[in-house]
Amino acid sequence: MKTLVIYTHPNHQSLSYAFFQKVIQGSSENPNKAEIKVLDLYEEEFNPILVFNEKIRRRDMHSDPQLEKYREQIIWADKIVFIYPIWWGRPPAMLLGYIDQMFASEFAYKDKGGLLPEGLLKGKSVVCISTMKGPTHYPLFWLNNAHKVLMKKALFNYVGIKRVKFFEFGNMENPKGKHDEKLNKIYRYFKIIDR
Repeated sequence: MKTLVIYTHPNHQSLSYAFFQKVIQGSSENPNKAEIKVLDLYEEEFNPILVFNEKIRRRDMHSDPQLEKYREQIIWADKIVFIYPIWWGRPPAMLLGYIDQMFASEFAYKDKGGLLPEGLLKGKSVVCISTMKGPTHYPLFWLNNAHKVLMKKALFNYVGIKRVKFFEFGNMENPKGKHDEKLNKIYRYFKIIDR
């Protein structure tokens, strides 16, 4: 299985980075993993800003040559793992800017004139690993699960990705936040996952 890990946090001393390391460690020990590629959006200095004008049209974003290598990574991957913090109830602007550009019409989906498009990324799976300062169930009870709805229904299901797994870890700035237990959970998951 080919896995693309997309890490989105500006600090490599963060708990998000510790989760990233556990994903890599578990995946590298998993006999079902054929290959792993990593995209660190901050280290890559990915430009999340959309620019449309008389020369750059939104309908041409699927063939933008500056984004070709990122499209190739998505096409290559069987599984895409997103690691990011939840800030203000949603992923960082850097990741949202990546999503805006990469999950474009004619690449990730195709309009068919009906209510829903044809998803062009069928057969892939996604794992989202997110951390937050607040309690684990804060997004569910206070924000009506907005984060999961945004990522699963508005994005991944829309482009044809049906297998979506979430790990939302809360209380991550609390010294009693059970960090080691949560990190080991991610390590064990990626060590045994088979698709």
